Amino acid sequence: MRRACELDPPSRKLLTHAIDRLALSARAHDRVLKVSRTIADLAGCERIESGHVAEAVQYRALDRGYFR
Repeated sequence: MRRACELDPPSRKLLTHAIDRLALSARAHDRVLKVSRTIADLAGCERIESGHVAEAVQYRALDRGYFR
């Protein structure tokens, strides 16, 4: 999974900040990475970009009810 979901430094920083702010578990971290990879695939991108991570984090936050 690390090879398929490799992040650049800005994307990693974004994910780290989201994990701290939303108190996400290690399991949630992996799920966000997988969703980010799927979003990047649907966009036709070879690499995961910050926008893909942000979108995946947003879906996770919605799933946990942070924006209700």
